[in-house]
Amino acid sequence: MTTPLSRPDVIDQLAGIVPGHALDATRAGRAQARLHSQQSYLALFEPASPPPADAFTLVQRFAVATFVALLHGQSQATRFYADGLASHGASRELINAIAAEAAAGDASGPYGRYPEGPLSVEDAPGLSYGVSKASAGVLGARLSAALVHAHLLVFHPRDASAQALQALLDAGWSETDIVTLSQLVSFLAFQLRVVVGLQVLKRSSDHDEAAASSPAAEALAS
Repeated sequence: MTTPLSRPDVIDQLAGIVPGHALDATRAGRAQARLHSQQSYLALFEPASPPPADAFTLVQRFAVATFVALLHGQSQATRFYADGLASHGASRELINAIAAEAAAGDASGPYGRYPEGPLSVEDAPGLSYGVSKASAGVLGARLSAALVHAHLLVFHPRDASAQALQALLDAGWSETDIVTLSQLVSFLAFQLRVVVGLQVLKRSSDHDEAAASSPAAEALAS
């Protein structure tokens, strides 16, 4: 059985943090946060019992994750989740369709409208995304609807509505799987934010270490 301690921490892996690095000690100082994020990853992507074929399958989960990582412009995470997608038997055609849809859905955001009132001044129109007919034939109705919903949560969170949930139900999603889909997109938003922050800290730490070990620095210290 997979446990949080039986495989490399995914956030560390995506951020390029190796054992012994200064940030490894920093992460160890937040051991519970590190553990909980890893447990969340395992529950979503490496569950003890794979979901049934008519539910939110692992292929679908890695497909949505690859799409979301692409929308966030995170190359390391994109490779990680795309590798996971391929390892679960996804075809090259499916992987290419995910990449094409992420490119079509590229935006900056967040967009959307607030209920009429003081916050309406912050309303922002933006891309209204839909899966292309060509990709829909590859992805199928369920995964197509999942990508549209994921795009909504990433770029139009304030536009979430009963109609958006009904679109998933109409595509064959159960209420339980809709909750899991929303949890997955929310987890990825958290995970990718942490990874970006750690990558910035790692570049700064590595730069300082390189500067400290340069011939000029050594000469000044002597």
